[in-house]
Amino acid sequence: MTQRSVFQLNGYEVTAEVEGDEVLLDTVRRLGAKSVRGACGIGVCGTCTVLVDGKPVSSCLKLTASVDGRSVITSEGLVTDAGLDPVQRAFVERGAYQCSFCIPAMVLTVRAALDELPAPTVQDMREYLGGNLCRCATYPEILQAVQNLLCSDGSD
Repeated sequence: MTQRSVFQLNGYEVTAEVEGDEVLLDTVRRLGAKSVRGACGIGVCGTCTVLVDGKPVSSCLKLTASVDGRSVITSEGLVTDAGLDPVQRAFVERGAYQCSFCIPAMVLTVRAALDELPAPTVQDMREYLGGNLCRCATYPEILQAVQNLLCSDGSD
């Protein structure tokens, strides 16, 4: 049975007709947010991370119906008329990517941590990123990008 789900996707109200068991990953991709990627399908790799009301969520586990009336942000939603979010810019500047499959989710996780933690340390960020796996092992570059953000305060 289909149902209507209305939520904010990257700042725009969207209405989606979804099956009761449709997960957010499938819905946001269908709506055009291609940065959200599925990999493990069981919520352990972090690749499908989106922000729901500012909190990182595994979209492969989250039913779309559960975000009705809420805000969902993907990596595309961090870009504004002013350009890339400071986290995205730091990843680019440090070359914190290789195949880039996991990077949108890493960026969202770092953005959420910077927004949530009053004065995060690199160790805080390592722990926050613990649920995001990178098969290319670009962790050193990712942590360098995070270090640069922490030194500049991450806001711009």
